Amino acid sequence: MATLNITPAAAQQIRHVLDERGQGLGLRVSVKPSGCSGYSYVLDFADTVSEEEVHFQEHGASVYVAPDAVEMLNGSEVDYVSEGLNRFFRFNNPNVKDECGCGESFTV
Repeated sequence: MATLNITPAAAQQIRHVLDERGQGLGLRVSVKPSGCSGYSYVLDFADTVSEEEVHFQEHGASVYVAPDAVEMLNGSEVDYVSEGLNRFFRFNNPNVKDECGCGESFTV
């Protein structure tokens, strides 16, 4: 069974943006071929959910993972961080073997 951990900071941000939108079930995560290293994360709102998506829930927030991304994200942690003026979701993914210099893409 796949695992994905959601930090309290990520859960708070997911709940916050869904409250601002006034709709949504959670955060949808998938991956796509991209960048110089192979793949990049794709984030979207989950307003509807397919039966194939894998659902993770922690700290009152839900994350839905596309079936083709589950293996690549297995064991990952979704966090929400602030670095200077930047705030973003960060994936601490133990499956990543290499990342590009800008951090936009990864290889598993």
